[in-house]
Amino acid sequence: MTDTEIADFVTRFAAAWAARDGNAFLQLWHADGWLHTPLVNRAIAGNELGRLLEVQAAAAPDFVWQLLDWTSRGDVVMIEWQTTRIVNGIRFDWRGIDKFRIKNGKIIEERVYCDTAPLRALRSGEALESITKF
Repeated sequence: MTDTEIADFVTRFAAAWAARDGNAFLQLWHADGWLHTPLVNRAIAGNELGRLLEVQAAAAPDFVWQLLDWTSRGDVVMIEWQTTRIVNGIRFDWRGIDKFRIKNGKIIEERVYCDTAPLRALRSGEALESITKF
């Protein structure tokens, strides 16, 4: 991929998140693509992403995704991100990195790397204040 193609991919990926547009996400994916994320207990096929986004939007309507940085080498693109939402009146920020393998300009594989401890604590009912303060 050229530098221009990579920059275009990153821009389209960030725009899809900003719009929370399932169709824009699906356009980024190769038909045989796979998503591997610690938030789901199995690999997710690219054609399932629309439904995954619907579930996420229903569960977290105030969810905001923000691009922090990115880099690439060959057909690999890495994007650093932060998400924000309000939980029980308290702002909850969470960061991670997505590693993409690109084939013919589309995602053939995405691996999400993030610390899931804050989310696990939140889901288990632990006080949000204890996981957002150091």
